[in-house]
Amino acid sequence: MRTSSSRTWFITGAARGLGRAFTEAALDAGDRVVGVARDVTPLDELAAASDGRLVAFSLDVSDRAAVFAGVERAVAAFGGLDVVVNNAGGAILGMLEELTEEQIRTHLDTNFFGALWVSQAVVPHLREQGSGHILQVSSMGSVGGFASTGIYGAGKAALDSMSAALAMEVERFGIKVTILGPGGYQTDLFTRGLTMAEGHEAYAPLREWLQSMWTESQDFDPKRAAEVVVEVVNMPEPPKHLILGSAAYDMVDEMNRAYTAELAKWEHLSRKAE
Repeated sequence: MRTSSSRTWFITGAARGLGRAFTEAALDAGDRVVGVARDVTPLDELAAASDGRLVAFSLDVSDRAAVFAGVERAVAAFGGLDVVVNNAGGAILGMLEELTEEQIRTHLDTNFFGALWVSQAVVPHLREQGSGHILQVSSMGSVGGFASTGIYGAGKAALDSMSAALAMEVERFGIKVTILGPGGYQTDLFTRGLTMAEGHEAYAPLREWLQSMWTESQDFDPKRAAEVVVEVVNMPEPPKHLILGSAAYDMVDEMNRAYTAELAKWEHLSRKAE
């Protein structure tokens, strides 16, 4: 049963990585969690130790009908929802020429459409109760395209745009939306969660350069991100867009400055076209 002193979270992709960290942080805060993923067996031990505060069941967010049924099941578990975290997703690497149609569609079905279906399914419940907080796990890479991560970034950019629109649409109903832009964390996103294109020899030099650059990057403990997310959920006026991680913040800031400089450089042509 719901109480005024605790909240109910609905977290997709809750079994591993950031989703697992969010689940543990919510439970540590004294809240309840409905955690879903395609495979929820990694949550068995955590659920058994949760005193009934964690309910986990299998859900494929790319299946719209299943998502709507899953949200109804989640609402019934504890009598409502307060915090929704759209975290389910995977990574895809490959130059645009290399990726197949099936790879691209399958990726976007989860990373973009999955979050869209969950958002559509939860909004009526949150609107009816006049409150709620939706957190969309995007990426720091959504602010600009980058070689070999174009489709991943495109899905996250679409999620950003959709979520910004959603925030405007539901604000008057007491529903808050926060877009999270994580940097690199110690998860299995780029191992078991990775779709890899078959490489074309023409891109071998570029791929080698990218790999040398990425080996120098550092991933961080997802628990630190989860602590910040709990802090955000506790805010009466939470941020609408939040980058997670110092290195990620610096990179996004640099990319935004470069974009602003490029915009200003060609201002005369932009105005000439009016």
